[in-house]
Amino acid sequence: MNGVAAIVGLAVLEYMIFGVLVRRARGTYHVPAPATTGDPTFERYFRVHQNSMEALVVFIPSLLLFANYVSVSLAIAVGLIFLVGRIIYGTGYISAPEKRGPGAMITFGVNAFLVLGAIIGPIVHHFRVH
Repeated sequence: MNGVAAIVGLAVLEYMIFGVLVRRARGTYHVPAPATTGDPTFERYFRVHQNSMEALVVFIPSLLLFANYVSVSLAIAVGLIFLVGRIIYGTGYISAPEKRGPGAMITFGVNAFLVLGAIIGPIVHHFRVH
């Protein structure tokens, strides 16, 4: 499970980096806190950060359940795909909102896969034990 913990740590670090980028964008695009609207480019940085938090709410518990009940190795591999997907999402969205699609689909696909494993894995485990 050490590898899974590292994936969780990297996902949280990635989220923190997105937060730093928002702080930097506030200065660059003159959007003082607590405002969340202003320059459209700033708003894209802000949305990348917020959307990443929304994805983490599903990703972290599903990843941990998947690793526990299905496969640690597969959880790590899929977790790495999630991290890359968020980078693709962020860079695409910041450059132009219509470019966020591939990263969003990767994120959704990974989270859907993990959620299914997090649901089915414990059920299968229960029937194997009993």
